[in-house]
Amino acid sequence: MLNNSKIDSEQLKKFRHEVTRCMLLYKFALAEISTKVNILQEEFQLIHEYNPIEHVNTRVKSPESILKKVQKKKLPLSIPSIQENIHDIAGIRIICSFVSDIYRIADMIQSQEDIDVIEVKDYIKNPKPNGYQSLHIIIKIPVFMTYGEEYVFVEMQIRTIAMDFWASLEHKIYYKYNKKVPSHLTDELKEAAEVAAHLDQKMEKLNNEVTLLKEAEADEETIEDPSDTVKLLYNEIKKIELRYRQ
Repeated sequence: MLNNSKIDSEQLKKFRHEVTRCMLLYKFALAEISTKVNILQEEFQLIHEYNPIEHVNTRVKSPESILKKVQKKKLPLSIPSIQENIHDIAGIRIICSFVSDIYRIADMIQSQEDIDVIEVKDYIKNPKPNGYQSLHIIIKIPVFMTYGEEYVFVEMQIRTIAMDFWASLEHKIYYKYNKKVPSHLTDELKEAAEVAAHLDQKMEKLNNEVTLLKEAEADEETIEDPSDTVKLLYNEIKKIELRYRQ
C-alpha cells in the first residue's frame, strides 16, 4: 500500500512538473510572437508614419479549458498528445483599424523564416454562418530552452475593431444563454455582423479618400512652395541669364 502511494505520489509530481513546463513553453511562445509583432509595428510606424495595429491581446488557455477540449476531441490525456493535437492553447489577437491592415500584418508575419504556417482560415472572405469574421492563422514558432529548441503551436487571430466588438458581444450573449440563444437573437446577431462588415468597408473607403487628398495636397505644396534649395538654384539661373543678356 505504501509502495503504491509512493508511486502515485511520484507520478503526480512528475505530471505536475510536465504540465508546468508545458505552460511555460506556451507563455514563452507568446512572448516571442509578441516581440515580433511589436518590432513590425514600430518599424511600420517609422517607415510609413502609420500604425496598422490598434492593440494586441495574448492568452494561454486554462487547464480546465484544455481538459474540456481533450474530452471533446477524445484525445489521450497526455502532454505529447495535447501539444500535438490542440493548436490554440496559446493565442494572440491583433486588432487593426482596417481590413487591408489585417492582410498586411498577416503577410509580414507569415514571411518570417523562423515561423512555420500550419493553417490559415479566412473568416473575412468566408464568414461563419453566425456572421463571425476574423483571420485565423495557426503557426509554429521556435522557443529556445536550456535543453534545446522546441516549436510551439500558436493561434493568431487578426480582426478589425468592428469585428472584435461584435465577437465580444456575441460571446457574452452566448455565455448568458448557456449557448442556447433564441433564434430571433441569432438572426439579429447575424444582421449586426453584416452592419459591422459594412462599417468596415465604409471606413476603409473614407480612409483611402483621405489618403488621396493628402497626397494631392502634398503635390500642390511642392509645386507652390519650392524648397530653399530649388529657390537658390532658380535665382542662380536668373543671375546667369541676366549676365548673358548684358
